[in-house]
Amino acid sequence: MDIRELERTEWPKQLLEIPQPPERLWIRGSLPAEGTKLLAVVGSRAMTRYGQEACEKLITGLAGYPISIISGLALGVDACAHKAALAAGLHTIAIPGSGLDDLVIGPRTNLGLAKDILSAGGALMSEHEPKHIARPFDFPARNRIMVGMSDAVLVIEAGQKSGTLITARLASEYNRELLCIPHRIGDAHAFGPHLFIRLGATLVTEPAHILEALRIPPRETASSAEAPSDLDNVELVIWGMLEEPKTRDEILRDGSRIGTSEGKLAATAGELLTALVALELRGLIKEEFGAWRKI
Repeated sequence: MDIRELERTEWPKQLLEIPQPPERLWIRGSLPAEGTKLLAVVGSRAMTRYGQEACEKLITGLAGYPISIISGLALGVDACAHKAALAAGLHTIAIPGSGLDDLVIGPRTNLGLAKDILSAGGALMSEHEPKHIARPFDFPARNRIMVGMSDAVLVIEAGQKSGTLITARLASEYNRELLCIPHRIGDAHAFGPHLFIRLGATLVTEPAHILEALRIPPRETASSAEAPSDLDNVELVIWGMLEEPKTRDEILRDGSRIGTSEGKLAATAGELLTALVALELRGLIKEEFGAWRKI
């Protein structure tokens, strides 16, 4: 796909507002439709399983909304954000530290991801000439472009010495909404998110919090979605309980307490567990962060 230089009239308007905008911008692929909100997603290259689950859950929940996910094509959280966006059918923009020629895009393991982004209608962008080979100081510099383009910045993970801390500080300097997910106390990857939450960043635990920050009204959801007609009695009990996510212990406790005086089934723990597995195998429910919810 051809690399071309963007005319200034084509640049995201927010990028022209930052103190040190790039002198030139190159692009491969296509920018999102006008009116699309831009969410930068940043975090550690040494991504944890928790960080991956959080990143995937939050971005998956944005499916169908006019949002483009911006990240840096690096290993870890960047790659996870791009892949989650592609899986959710969202537009995504990758901003590597290099130029945009296939020969210089890095890390090399993510060249395939870069091509997937282009195939899906997304974009690669850079302030460097197409064959520019990235140097260490190019990566912090490109982060100002990610933040400058964005309407909000979501921090997934950041240790005490993480470069993500610099990116998050830029969000404050550029007056962008800073969003952070919570972590367990003592988790080394929690340093950045917890620090910025204490300083006033928005705590994010679900996609609705991101929509609120981006000022996108949520679609009306069918909280009482109709149950499949072939569910047995115990499966129906669980289906009815999962209007809100519940842990396995909550399902076992509440399911066993459903009174026969209400004309409903009082299920045993074994029956509830069997029904839980059956619903999961059918793709009707899933477990995330220790809680079960409808899909």
